[in-house]
Amino acid sequence: MKKLIVLSAIAACLAFSEVKAQTVNGVRLSEIRAEYIEISEFRRYLGEKTFIYLEYGQKIEFARANAVIKDDDGKDLEFNSLIDCVNKLRNYGYELFETYVLKYNEGNPVKYYILKKK
Repeated sequence: MKKLIVLSAIAACLAFSEVKAQTVNGVRLSEIRAEYIEISEFRRYLGEKTFIYLEYGQKIEFARANAVIKDDDGKDLEFNSLIDCVNKLRNYGYELFETYVLKYNEGNPVKYYILKKK
């Protein structure tokens, strides 16, 4: 019985050691308690990688730099697309609620997705 408990504890430690902690403004996504969140995508100049701004009501300074989803190393987390992010946020208990597009200048519309806590 003791061997079973020890093996279970080792297996649990190994499983949790691979868990990644995505954050926004230093807050883990799993700790966000907002009913609604808003996400939008952006790409860096001449880049093909997609990054996501996530706003849940936090104070945003420095041209929205605090709203970028980051990985456990503090680097901007790359997504395949905005809908890829929606699918990942489903694991945090959010579902797509509404979408809209704003056109700030000629030719570059910005998509915004509102997600609601299930």
